[in-house]
Amino acid sequence: MMSAVPASEAPLGTLAAPEPEVRPDLWPSTTGRGADGALQIGGRSVGEILADAPTPVFVLDEADLRGRAATWAAAMAEEFWPGYGMNGGEAYYAGKAFLTTRVARTVLSEGLGIDTASAGELAVGVAALAEVDGEAATAHATRLGLHGNGKTCAEIRTALAHRVGHLVLDSAEEIDLAAAAVRELRESGHYAPDETGSVMLRLTTGIHAGGHEFISTAHEDQKFGISVATGAALDAARAVVTAPELTLHGLHSHIGSQIFDLAGFREAVGVVLRLRHQIAEATGVLCQEVDLGGGYGIAYTGADPVAPSPAEVARALAEAVRSLCAELGDAVPHVSVEPGRSIAGPSMVTLYTVTGLKRVELGEGAARLYVSVDGGMSDNIRPALYDAAYTALVANRRPDPEAGLVRARVVGKHCESGDVVVRDVDLPADLAVGDVLAVPATGAYGRSMASNYNLFTRPGVAWVEAGRQGWVLRPETIADLLALEGD
Repeated sequence: MMSAVPASEAPLGTLAAPEPEVRPDLWPSTTGRGADGALQIGGRSVGEILADAPTPVFVLDEADLRGRAATWAAAMAEEFWPGYGMNGGEAYYAGKAFLTTRVARTVLSEGLGIDTASAGELAVGVAALAEVDGEAATAHATRLGLHGNGKTCAEIRTALAHRVGHLVLDSAEEIDLAAAAVRELRESGHYAPDETGSVMLRLTTGIHAGGHEFISTAHEDQKFGISVATGAALDAARAVVTAPELTLHGLHSHIGSQIFDLAGFREAVGVVLRLRHQIAEATGVLCQEVDLGGGYGIAYTGADPVAPSPAEVARALAEAVRSLCAELGDAVPHVSVEPGRSIAGPSMVTLYTVTGLKRVELGEGAARLYVSVDGGMSDNIRPALYDAAYTALVANRRPDPEAGLVRARVVGKHCESGDVVVRDVDLPADLAVGDVLAVPATGAYGRSMASNYNLFTRPGVAWVEAGRQGWVLRPETIADLLALEGD
Protein backbone atom coordinates (compact mmCIF):
# COMPACT_ATOMS: atom_id res chain seq x y z
CA MET A 1 0.00 0.00 0.00
CA MET A 2 1.37 3.39 -1.00
CA SER A 3 1.34 6.20 1.54
CA ALA A 4 0.88 9.80 0.37
CA VAL A 5 3.65 12.34 0.84
CA PRO A 6 3.39 16.12 1.31
CA ALA A 7 2.90 17.99 -1.95
CA SER A 8 6.17 19.89 -1.38
CA GLU A 9 8.22 16.69 -1.34
CA ALA A 10 9.52 14.45 -4.12
CA PRO A 11 7.06 11.83 -5.37
CA LEU A 12 6.99 8.55 -3.51
CA GLY A 13 9.48 6.10 -4.98
CA THR A 14 12.02 8.69 -6.07
CA LEU A 15 13.90 8.52 -2.75
CA ALA A 16 14.31 4.75 -2.55
CA ALA A 17 17.92 3.68 -2.10
CA PRO A 18 19.46 2.31 -5.29
CA GLU A 19 20.41 -1.33 -5.12
CA PRO A 20 24.15 -2.07 -5.55
CA GLU A 21 23.70 -3.27 -9.13
CA VAL A 22 21.95 0.00 -10.04
CA ARG A 23 24.42 2.44 -8.45
CA PRO A 24 27.60 0.50 -7.67
CA ASP A 25 29.41 3.76 -6.89
CA LEU A 26 27.35 4.09 -3.69
CA TRP A 27 28.45 0.73 -2.31
CA PRO A 28 31.63 -1.24 -1.64
CA SER A 29 32.60 -3.05 -4.81
CA THR A 30 31.83 -6.54 -3.46
CA THR A 31 28.29 -5.67 -2.37
CA GLY A 32 25.27 -7.50 -3.79
CA ARG A 33 22.22 -9.56 -2.87
CA GLY A 34 22.68 -13.22 -2.08
CA ALA A 35 20.36 -16.02 -3.10
CA ASP A 36 18.34 -15.49 0.09
CA GLY A 37 17.89 -11.80 -0.71
CA ALA A 38 20.16 -10.56 2.06
CA LEU A 39 22.91 -8.07 1.31
CA GLN A 40 26.42 -9.49 1.05
CA ILE A 41 29.67 -7.56 1.54
CA GLY A 42 33.13 -9.05 1.20
CA GLY A 43 31.72 -12.52 0.68
CA ARG A 44 29.70 -12.46 3.89
CA SER A 45 25.98 -12.05 4.26
CA VAL A 46 24.52 -9.50 6.62
CA GLY A 47 23.43 -12.35 8.90
CA GLU A 48 26.96 -13.74 9.04
CA ILE A 49 28.45 -10.31 9.68
CA LEU A 50 26.04 -9.57 12.52
CA ALA A 51 26.57 -12.96 14.14
CA ASP A 52 30.06 -11.74 15.05
CA ALA A 53 29.49 -7.98 15.07
CA PRO A 54 26.08 -6.86 16.39
CA THR A 55 24.58 -3.56 15.29
CA PRO A 56 25.25 -0.74 15.07
CA VAL A 57 28.44 -1.56 13.24
CA PHE A 58 30.56 -0.08 10.48
CA VAL A 59 31.53 -2.69 7.89
CA LEU A 60 34.72 -2.04 5.93
CA ASP A 61 35.27 -3.85 2.64
CA GLU A 62 39.05 -4.20 2.72
CA ALA A 63 39.39 -5.21 -0.93
CA ASP A 64 37.45 -2.10 -1.90
CA LEU A 65 39.61 0.16 0.29
CA ARG A 66 42.76 -1.36 -1.14
CA GLY A 67 41.52 -0.98 -4.69
CA ARG A 68 40.59 2.68 -4.28
CA ALA A 69 43.98 3.48 -2.76
CA ALA A 70 45.81 1.67 -5.58
CA THR A 71 43.73 3.47 -8.20
CA TRP A 72 44.65 6.91 -6.83
CA ALA A 73 48.33 5.96 -6.65
CA ALA A 74 48.32 4.70 -10.24
CA ALA A 75 46.40 7.70 -11.60
CA MET A 76 48.80 10.23 -10.11
CA ALA A 77 51.87 8.24 -11.10
CA GLU A 78 50.71 7.96 -14.71
CA GLU A 79 49.47 11.49 -15.36
CA PHE A 80 52.53 13.09 -13.73
CA TRP A 81 55.05 10.59 -15.14
CA PRO A 82 58.32 12.31 -16.09
CA GLY A 83 58.10 10.58 -19.45
CA TYR A 84 55.13 12.84 -20.18
CA GLY A 85 57.18 15.91 -19.35
CA MET A 86 55.92 16.08 -15.76
CA ASN A 87 57.83 15.88 -12.47
CA GLY A 88 56.12 13.02 -10.67
CA GLY A 89 52.87 12.89 -8.76
CA GLU A 90 51.50 11.11 -5.74
CA ALA A 91 48.48 10.92 -3.48
CA TYR A 92 48.51 11.29 0.30
CA TYR A 93 45.52 9.64 1.98
CA ALA A 94 43.72 12.24 4.11
CA GLY A 95 43.73 10.38 7.41
CA LYS A 96 41.07 12.59 8.99
CA ALA A 97 38.48 10.68 6.94
CA PHE A 98 39.18 7.47 8.88
CA LEU A 99 42.49 6.31 10.25
CA THR A 100 43.74 3.31 12.16
CA THR A 101 47.06 1.53 11.90
CA ARG A 102 45.39 -1.20 9.82
CA VAL A 103 43.97 1.36 7.39
CA ALA A 104 47.30 3.22 7.33
CA ARG A 105 49.19 0.01 6.52
CA THR A 106 46.77 -0.70 3.69
CA VAL A 107 47.10 2.67 1.97
CA LEU A 108 50.88 2.80 2.45
CA SER A 109 51.20 -0.69 0.98
CA GLU A 110 49.25 0.45 -2.09
CA GLY A 111 51.61 3.35 -2.76
CA LEU A 112 49.95 6.27 -0.99
CA GLY A 113 51.37 8.62 1.58
CA ILE A 114 49.32 9.70 4.60
CA ASP A 115 48.29 13.23 5.43
CA THR A 116 47.64 13.78 9.15
CA ALA A 117 46.16 16.65 11.14
CA SER A 118 47.02 15.92 14.78
CA ALA A 119 49.60 14.32 17.04
CA GLY A 120 47.43 11.22 17.28
CA GLU A 121 47.03 10.82 13.53
CA LEU A 122 50.75 11.39 13.02
CA ALA A 123 51.57 8.74 15.63
CA VAL A 124 49.36 6.23 13.81
CA GLY A 125 51.05 7.09 10.53
CA VAL A 126 54.52 6.66 12.02
CA ALA A 127 53.57 3.29 13.55
CA ALA A 128 52.18 2.02 10.26
CA LEU A 129 55.17 3.31 8.29
CA ALA A 130 57.51 1.39 10.60
CA GLU A 131 55.59 -1.81 9.87
CA VAL A 132 55.41 -1.30 6.09
CA ASP A 133 58.78 0.29 5.28
CA GLY A 134 60.81 -0.56 8.37
CA GLU A 135 61.72 1.40 11.49
CA ALA A 136 64.49 3.27 9.69
CA ALA A 137 61.90 4.91 7.41
CA THR A 138 60.44 6.83 10.34
CA ALA A 139 63.58 8.97 10.59
CA HIS A 140 62.93 10.33 7.09
CA ALA A 141 59.17 9.91 6.90
CA THR A 142 58.72 11.49 3.49
CA ARG A 143 55.50 9.53 2.98
CA LEU A 144 53.81 11.30 5.88
CA GLY A 145 52.50 14.83 6.25
CA LEU A 146 51.16 17.08 9.00
CA HIS A 147 48.84 19.99 8.38
CA GLY A 148 46.04 21.81 10.22
CA ASN A 149 45.74 25.18 11.88
CA GLY A 150 46.90 26.01 15.39
CA LYS A 151 49.58 23.34 15.54
CA THR A 152 51.42 23.16 18.85
CA CYS A 153 55.17 23.44 19.34
CA ALA A 154 55.24 19.74 20.21
CA GLU A 155 53.39 18.71 17.05
CA ILE A 156 55.66 20.76 14.80
CA ARG A 157 58.77 19.49 16.56
CA THR A 158 57.60 15.86 16.23
CA ALA A 159 56.92 16.29 12.52
CA LEU A 160 60.35 17.86 11.98
CA ALA A 161 62.02 15.17 14.07
CA HIS A 162 60.57 12.57 11.71
CA ARG A 163 61.42 14.77 8.69
CA VAL A 164 57.94 14.34 7.26
CA GLY A 165 57.52 15.00 3.58
CA HIS A 166 54.79 17.60 4.10
CA LEU A 167 54.90 19.93 7.09
CA VAL A 168 52.25 22.45 6.05
CA LEU A 169 52.49 25.71 7.99
CA ASP A 170 49.28 27.67 8.39
CA SER A 171 50.38 31.05 9.75
CA ALA A 172 53.30 33.39 10.43
CA GLU A 173 53.32 32.13 14.02
CA GLU A 174 53.84 28.55 12.84
CA ILE A 175 56.82 29.67 10.78
CA ASP A 176 58.42 30.98 13.98
CA LEU A 177 57.54 27.77 15.83
CA ALA A 178 59.11 25.64 13.09
CA ALA A 179 62.31 27.68 13.13
CA ALA A 180 62.52 27.37 16.92
CA ALA A 181 61.94 23.60 16.70
CA VAL A 182 64.80 23.21 14.21
CA ARG A 183 67.12 25.10 16.56
CA GLU A 184 66.14 22.70 19.37
CA LEU A 185 66.73 19.67 17.13
CA ARG A 186 70.17 21.00 16.18
CA GLU A 187 71.07 21.63 19.80
CA SER A 188 69.99 18.12 20.82
CA GLY A 189 72.03 16.55 18.03
CA HIS A 190 68.97 15.15 16.26
CA TYR A 191 69.72 17.48 13.35
CA ALA A 192 73.14 18.26 11.94
CA PRO A 193 74.36 21.80 12.74
CA ASP A 194 73.37 23.10 9.30
CA GLU A 195 70.32 20.89 8.67
CA THR A 196 67.11 22.72 7.84
CA GLY A 197 63.46 21.85 8.23
CA SER A 198 61.52 21.36 5.00
CA VAL A 199 58.15 23.12 5.11
CA MET A 200 55.18 24.02 2.92
CA LEU A 201 52.76 26.94 3.18
CA ARG A 202 48.99 26.52 3.14
CA LEU A 203 47.40 29.13 0.92
CA THR A 204 44.00 30.76 1.03
CA THR A 205 43.33 30.99 -2.69
CA GLY A 206 39.95 32.72 -2.55
CA ILE A 207 38.36 29.94 -4.61
CA HIS A 208 35.17 28.58 -3.09
CA ALA A 209 34.13 25.06 -4.02
CA GLY A 210 32.13 22.24 -2.50
CA GLY A 211 29.07 22.02 -0.32
CA HIS A 212 28.16 23.36 3.09
CA GLU A 213 29.85 26.54 4.35
CA PHE A 214 31.43 24.56 7.19
CA ILE A 215 33.45 22.43 4.73
CA SER A 216 34.48 25.20 2.33
CA THR A 217 38.02 26.16 3.18
CA ALA A 218 39.46 28.61 0.64
CA HIS A 219 37.45 31.80 1.13
CA GLU A 220 39.11 34.65 3.03
CA ASP A 221 36.99 34.83 6.20
CA GLN A 222 37.87 31.50 7.81
CA LYS A 223 40.55 29.93 9.95
CA PHE A 224 42.69 28.06 7.41
CA GLY A 225 45.61 29.26 5.36
CA ILE A 226 47.58 32.37 4.44
CA SER A 227 45.94 34.80 2.01
CA VAL A 228 47.30 35.11 -1.50
CA ALA A 229 45.13 38.12 -2.33
CA THR A 230 46.37 40.30 0.54
CA GLY A 231 50.05 39.54 -0.07
CA ALA A 232 50.37 37.65 3.22
CA ALA A 233 51.35 34.45 1.43
CA LEU A 234 54.21 36.16 -0.41
CA ASP A 235 55.38 37.69 2.87
CA ALA A 236 55.24 34.28 4.53
CA ALA A 237 57.31 32.78 1.71
CA ARG A 238 59.93 35.49 2.14
CA ALA A 239 60.01 34.76 5.88
CA VAL A 240 60.63 31.06 5.28
CA VAL A 241 63.28 31.65 2.62
CA THR A 242 65.20 34.09 4.85
CA ALA A 243 64.98 31.86 7.95
CA PRO A 244 68.31 29.97 8.25
CA GLU A 245 66.51 27.04 9.90
CA LEU A 246 63.96 26.42 7.14
CA THR A 247 63.67 25.40 3.50
CA LEU A 248 60.59 26.31 1.48
CA HIS A 249 59.68 23.00 -0.13
CA GLY A 250 56.24 23.74 -1.52
CA LEU A 251 52.81 25.33 -1.55
CA HIS A 252 49.55 23.76 -0.41
CA SER A 253 45.98 24.50 -1.47
CA HIS A 254 42.69 23.02 -0.27
CA ILE A 255 39.55 24.62 -1.65
CA GLY A 256 36.76 22.66 0.03
CA SER A 257 35.07 19.28 0.30
CA GLN A 258 32.55 17.15 -1.57
CA ILE A 259 33.50 18.71 -4.92
CA PHE A 260 32.28 17.23 -8.21
CA ASP A 261 33.15 20.02 -10.64
CA LEU A 262 36.87 20.05 -11.44
CA ALA A 263 36.81 23.67 -12.60
CA GLY A 264 37.59 24.88 -9.09
CA PHE A 265 40.75 22.79 -8.98
CA ARG A 266 41.86 24.20 -12.32
CA GLU A 267 41.38 27.71 -10.96
CA ALA A 268 43.36 26.81 -7.84
CA VAL A 269 46.22 25.55 -10.02
CA GLY A 270 46.38 29.00 -11.60
CA VAL A 271 46.48 30.84 -8.27
CA VAL A 272 49.09 28.52 -6.75
CA LEU A 273 51.42 28.38 -9.75
CA ARG A 274 51.29 32.13 -10.30
CA LEU A 275 52.22 32.68 -6.66
CA ARG A 276 55.00 30.11 -7.07
CA HIS A 277 56.31 32.15 -10.00
CA GLN A 278 56.02 35.38 -7.99
CA ILE A 279 57.92 33.85 -5.05
CA ALA A 280 60.70 32.74 -7.40
CA GLU A 281 60.99 36.24 -8.82
CA ALA A 282 61.09 37.77 -5.32
CA THR A 283 63.39 35.26 -3.60
CA GLY A 284 65.08 33.12 -6.25
CA VAL A 285 63.42 29.97 -4.84
CA LEU A 286 61.12 28.01 -7.16
CA CYS A 287 59.12 25.62 -4.95
CA GLN A 288 59.70 21.97 -5.78
CA GLU A 289 56.21 20.74 -4.95
CA VAL A 290 52.60 21.85 -5.18
CA ASP A 291 49.95 20.06 -3.12
CA LEU A 292 46.47 20.65 -4.53
CA GLY A 293 44.64 19.12 -1.58
CA GLY A 294 41.56 16.95 -1.51
CA GLY A 295 37.81 17.38 -1.32
CA TYR A 296 36.90 15.04 -4.20
CA GLY A 297 33.20 14.23 -3.93
CA ILE A 298 31.39 10.92 -3.68
CA ALA A 299 27.75 9.92 -4.10
CA TYR A 300 25.73 9.41 -0.92
CA THR A 301 22.26 8.96 -2.44
CA GLY A 302 20.74 8.12 -5.79
CA ALA A 303 20.21 11.83 -6.41
CA ASP A 304 23.95 12.51 -6.42
CA PRO A 305 25.91 12.39 -9.68
CA VAL A 306 28.61 9.82 -10.29
CA ALA A 307 31.85 11.47 -9.17
CA PRO A 308 34.87 12.00 -11.44
CA SER A 309 37.28 9.07 -11.29
CA PRO A 310 40.82 9.44 -9.94
CA ALA A 311 42.08 9.19 -13.54
CA GLU A 312 39.82 12.06 -14.60
CA VAL A 313 40.93 14.19 -11.65
CA ALA A 314 44.62 13.49 -12.22
CA ARG A 315 44.38 14.23 -15.95
CA ALA A 316 42.57 17.53 -15.39
CA LEU A 317 45.19 18.64 -12.87
CA ALA A 318 48.09 17.51 -15.07
CA GLU A 319 46.75 19.40 -18.08
CA ALA A 320 46.30 22.58 -16.03
CA VAL A 321 49.78 22.34 -14.47
CA ARG A 322 51.50 21.58 -17.78
CA SER A 323 49.76 24.43 -19.60
CA LEU A 324 50.37 27.14 -17.02
CA CYS A 325 54.00 26.18 -16.34
CA ALA A 326 54.65 26.47 -20.07
CA GLU A 327 52.98 29.88 -20.10
CA LEU A 328 55.02 31.08 -17.11
CA GLY A 329 58.26 29.51 -18.31
CA ASP A 330 58.67 27.61 -15.05
CA ALA A 331 59.81 24.05 -14.47
CA VAL A 332 56.92 21.72 -13.68
CA PRO A 333 56.64 20.98 -9.94
CA HIS A 334 56.09 17.64 -8.29
CA VAL A 335 52.32 17.48 -7.67
CA SER A 336 50.47 15.82 -4.83
CA VAL A 337 46.81 15.51 -3.85
CA GLU A 338 45.03 14.39 -0.68
CA PRO A 339 42.01 12.14 -1.34
CA GLY A 340 40.32 10.88 1.80
CA ARG A 341 36.56 10.69 1.43
CA SER A 342 36.86 9.23 -2.09
CA ILE A 343 38.89 6.31 -0.70
CA ALA A 344 37.30 5.61 2.67
CA GLY A 345 33.74 6.79 2.04
CA PRO A 346 32.32 4.17 -0.35
CA SER A 347 34.37 1.35 1.18
CA MET A 348 32.19 1.25 4.31
CA VAL A 349 28.54 0.62 5.17
CA THR A 350 26.80 1.10 8.52
CA LEU A 351 24.33 -1.56 9.62
CA TYR A 352 21.53 -0.69 12.07
CA THR A 353 18.68 -2.70 13.58
CA VAL A 354 15.20 -1.17 13.46
CA THR A 355 13.99 -0.70 17.04
CA GLY A 356 10.76 1.24 16.57
CA LEU A 357 8.23 2.50 14.02
CA LYS A 358 6.08 5.59 14.49
CA ARG A 359 3.65 6.82 11.84
CA VAL A 360 3.09 10.59 11.94
CA GLU A 361 0.08 12.05 10.13
CA LEU A 362 0.95 15.25 8.24
CA GLY A 363 -2.50 16.22 7.01
CA GLU A 364 -4.25 15.88 3.64
CA GLY A 365 -3.64 12.15 3.72
CA ALA A 366 0.14 12.47 3.89
CA ALA A 367 2.20 10.65 6.48
CA ARG A 368 5.77 9.99 7.45
CA LEU A 369 7.14 6.87 9.10
CA TYR A 370 9.74 7.59 11.77
CA VAL A 371 12.08 4.61 11.88
CA SER A 372 14.12 4.36 15.07
CA VAL A 373 17.42 2.51 14.94
CA ASP A 374 19.95 1.46 17.54
CA GLY A 375 22.49 4.18 16.70
CA GLY A 376 22.25 7.81 15.72
CA MET A 377 24.15 11.07 15.75
CA SER A 378 26.87 9.59 17.97
CA ASP A 379 27.99 7.36 15.07
CA ASN A 380 27.21 9.83 12.25
CA ILE A 381 27.09 13.51 13.16
CA ARG A 382 27.19 14.72 9.55
CA PRO A 383 23.41 15.00 8.98
CA ALA A 384 23.08 17.19 12.07
CA LEU A 385 26.29 19.12 11.42
CA TYR A 386 26.14 19.66 7.65
CA ASP A 387 22.60 18.64 6.62
CA ALA A 388 24.36 15.76 4.89
CA ALA A 389 22.04 13.46 2.97
CA TYR A 390 22.26 9.67 3.19
CA THR A 391 20.06 6.83 2.08
CA ALA A 392 19.23 3.36 3.43
CA LEU A 393 17.83 0.06 2.28
CA VAL A 394 16.62 -3.10 3.97
CA ALA A 395 19.64 -5.38 4.17
CA ASN A 396 18.49 -8.59 5.84
CA ARG A 397 15.97 -9.51 3.13
CA ARG A 398 14.90 -8.50 -0.35
CA PRO A 399 11.86 -6.23 0.06
CA ASP A 400 8.54 -7.50 -1.28
CA PRO A 401 7.70 -5.28 -4.28
CA GLU A 402 3.99 -5.84 -3.56
CA ALA A 403 4.31 -4.23 -0.13
CA GLY A 404 4.61 -0.73 -1.54
CA LEU A 405 6.62 2.13 -0.12
CA VAL A 406 6.36 4.70 2.62
CA ARG A 407 8.15 8.01 3.03
CA ALA A 408 10.39 7.53 6.06
CA ARG A 409 12.84 9.33 8.28
CA VAL A 410 15.49 7.20 9.98
CA VAL A 411 16.25 8.57 13.44
CA GLY A 412 18.52 7.68 16.32
CA LYS A 413 18.13 7.19 20.05
CA HIS A 414 19.63 10.46 21.30
CA CYS A 415 17.85 13.22 23.18
CA GLU A 416 17.93 15.64 20.23
CA SER A 417 15.25 16.32 17.63
CA GLY A 418 18.10 16.73 15.14
CA ASP A 419 19.24 13.16 15.73
CA VAL A 420 18.58 12.08 12.16
CA VAL A 421 20.44 9.33 10.32
CA VAL A 422 18.58 9.62 7.00
CA ARG A 423 16.24 12.59 6.61
CA ASP A 424 14.17 11.35 3.68
CA VAL A 425 14.08 7.87 2.21
CA ASP A 426 11.39 5.62 0.75
CA LEU A 427 11.35 2.29 2.56
CA PRO A 428 9.15 -0.81 2.20
CA ALA A 429 5.76 -0.34 3.82
CA ASP A 430 6.14 -3.75 5.48
CA LEU A 431 9.25 -2.65 7.38
CA ALA A 432 9.28 -4.30 10.80
CA VAL A 433 11.08 -4.01 14.10
CA GLY A 434 14.14 -6.25 13.86
CA ASP A 435 14.84 -5.52 10.20
CA VAL A 436 18.38 -4.40 9.38
CA LEU A 437 19.05 -1.20 7.47
CA ALA A 438 22.25 -0.58 5.53
CA VAL A 439 23.44 3.02 5.08
CA PRO A 440 26.13 3.24 2.37
CA ALA A 441 29.09 5.59 2.02
CA THR A 442 29.72 6.04 5.75
CA GLY A 443 33.45 5.31 5.75
CA ALA A 444 34.54 8.95 5.78
CA TYR A 445 33.80 11.08 8.84
CA GLY A 446 31.46 8.50 10.38
CA ARG A 447 33.49 6.60 12.94
CA SER A 448 36.20 9.27 12.92
CA MET A 449 33.70 11.90 14.16
CA ALA A 450 31.81 9.55 16.49
CA SER A 451 31.11 10.58 20.07
CA ASN A 452 29.90 9.26 23.41
CA TYR A 453 26.91 11.60 23.61
CA ASN A 454 24.33 10.27 26.11
CA LEU A 455 27.22 7.96 27.12
CA PHE A 456 26.68 5.83 24.06
CA THR A 457 29.55 3.51 23.30
CA ARG A 458 31.08 4.06 19.86
CA PRO A 459 30.40 1.26 17.36
CA GLY A 460 33.12 -1.03 16.18
CA VAL A 461 34.46 -1.27 12.65
CA ALA A 462 34.48 -4.80 11.24
CA TRP A 463 36.58 -5.67 8.21
CA VAL A 464 35.36 -8.21 5.68
CA GLU A 465 37.21 -9.74 2.77
CA ALA A 466 36.84 -12.96 0.77
CA GLY A 467 34.43 -14.45 3.31
CA ARG A 468 36.59 -13.59 6.32
CA GLN A 469 35.90 -11.05 9.05
CA GLY A 470 37.61 -9.35 11.99
CA TRP A 471 37.83 -6.07 13.86
CA VAL A 472 39.52 -2.92 12.60
CA LEU A 473 38.33 -1.26 15.80
CA ARG A 474 36.49 -3.27 18.42
CA PRO A 475 33.26 -1.80 19.79
CA GLU A 476 33.60 0.27 22.91
CA THR A 477 32.02 -1.07 26.09
CA ILE A 478 30.52 0.67 29.10
CA ALA A 479 33.53 -0.63 31.02
CA ASP A 480 35.75 1.36 28.63
CA LEU A 481 33.84 4.52 29.48
CA LEU A 482 34.02 3.91 33.22
CA ALA A 483 37.75 3.18 32.99
CA LEU A 484 38.36 6.79 31.92
CA GLU A 485 36.93 8.23 35.13
CA GLY A 486 39.22 9.63 37.78
CA ASP A 487 39.08 9.04 41.52
